[in-house]
Amino acid sequence: MHQKKWEVAAEMPEAQVEQFPALPPLLLQVLYNRNLREPSEVAGLMSGTWEEPDLYLLPDTERAVDILIRAIRRREKIAVYGDFDADGVTATALLVQALTGLGADVIPYIPRRVDEGYGVNLGALRRLYGEQVRLVVTVDCGIRAVEEIDQARRGLEFIVTDHHSVGRKLPFASAVINPKRADSRYPFPQLSGVGVAYKLAQALLREARACKMPVHVEEPSLLDLVAIGTVADLAPLIGENRHLVQRGLEVVNEARREGVRALLRVAGLRPGAVTASSIGFVLGPRLNAAGRLGDATLSYDLLVSADPVQADRLAARLNEQNRRRRALTEQAYQLAEQLALAREGAPALLFAAHKTFMAGVVGLVAGRLTEAYYRPSVVVEQGDEISKGSCRSIEEFNITAALDECSDLLVRHGGHAAAAGFRIRSEQLNALFHRLSAIAERELGDRVLAPTLSIDAEVSLSDMNWEMMGWLEQLEPCGIKNPTPLFLSRGVPLAEARVVGSEGKHLKLTLATEAEPQDAIAFRLGDRVDEVGQRIDLVYYLEVNEWNGSRSLQLNVQDFRPASP
Repeated sequence: MHQKKWEVAAEMPEAQVEQFPALPPLLLQVLYNRNLREPSEVAGLMSGTWEEPDLYLLPDTERAVDILIRAIRRREKIAVYGDFDADGVTATALLVQALTGLGADVIPYIPRRVDEGYGVNLGALRRLYGEQVRLVVTVDCGIRAVEEIDQARRGLEFIVTDHHSVGRKLPFASAVINPKRADSRYPFPQLSGVGVAYKLAQALLREARACKMPVHVEEPSLLDLVAIGTVADLAPLIGENRHLVQRGLEVVNEARREGVRALLRVAGLRPGAVTASSIGFVLGPRLNAAGRLGDATLSYDLLVSADPVQADRLAARLNEQNRRRRALTEQAYQLAEQLALAREGAPALLFAAHKTFMAGVVGLVAGRLTEAYYRPSVVVEQGDEISKGSCRSIEEFNITAALDECSDLLVRHGGHAAAAGFRIRSEQLNALFHRLSAIAERELGDRVLAPTLSIDAEVSLSDMNWEMMGWLEQLEPCGIKNPTPLFLSRGVPLAEARVVGSEGKHLKLTLATEAEPQDAIAFRLGDRVDEVGQRIDLVYYLEVNEWNGSRSLQLNVQDFRPASP
């Protein structure tokens, strides 16, 4: 297991404090660490304002809008073809809702992970053509489906919307909307799949209104789906993503959608108290569970349901699938860890393949391996002829670029720098392992690899009060690339330490501060209780703990060490 590095940010210049006399220096330090240093940037963040970019800076958006309006007017049947994860499911629901609000003849299609695998497949396209579909709009997929679209375009017209990395060639579609295209002039390339779908929906709805078409859906009503999909897909919560999630959380917390209300209920979340963290750790996994274990249409049906009884029933099924998913993930992780560590030496990349692994959990297992050992990890469901793999990586290693170097061995692949997937002929698995291991050794072999805790400031616990909590809450929603502020306090006297939770996995601390005892919780650190001394150094973030109707401040401890003498 790895030991984390602590890295405290450099102090900001005094001029930064003088520039913003109304803001506390500690908050300014946090903003400075996030490169928010100009008055306009700071004012925009604190006020929540955002200047929306021109939608038509996204490549092919104008062409896609024209095609869709033509199809709606001609009553052509449209299919929205999505991915089976939460990003793809929310994107599918969003675009179907927008098109339905314009009177379109539209149906959703989400492939089954086990039967069809990721992305656009010819079997599905043939079925859609047989159902009289003539226009297919992909969401959160399609950018690498060059051959499939090329073969199907004689009978089907395609609009591709995606946010994944672009391959050597664009698919031969009538429109390809992707902010990562080399020729894109859109100022924010890090939209999620549902974010790209929302941009198309915005352009379409506005053009429809300009054309005096009847419009029965409003843009804000779609933002809850944008927030859920963006956070669940681990998109960076900076720039436009942060603005969209901030507005979307307002809609989520109003629980306008029957499916969202039912999902909050089974997850034990209260409308009005949902945060980006709630989506990432509670809602997102439940929506993903359906696609991991069976058919993601279950999650789609929940999100579009207008019937509260049906929504409750679907949410209960998702909740049960999520429980099963957790158990299967734990079982697979134990075997994958054993297989990956059985290889000789200290590998730069962890690799495990087995016939018992389920395609729906290999990504989760790879993520846990990467979290535990801070190495890029590849976990593969080994089939008789075709195997399906999922990869997770670390900041120092672009896993999709590594797969690009192995493209001659792969049937298909794609993803991001930190996460990717692939299909491969099973006889090539050994070759892939050796090739990826060599690439990882080349890129990482001479580095000391350990996760870094980027600490915003070293502070006294007396700084962690309700006033500071109020300022910090204005930085929400926090997430990838906009992390919750981390603080370091040294030499904190300890009143009590005890393990809590099932199997003693967590560590509960009571800190002997001058004013009154301060509670702290260290999740998944219960096995380190013996390391606790009379005084400890803590890295933590400040949070509000709500219990039995009362609210108190709590430190969420990310790491600790015995204090230096």
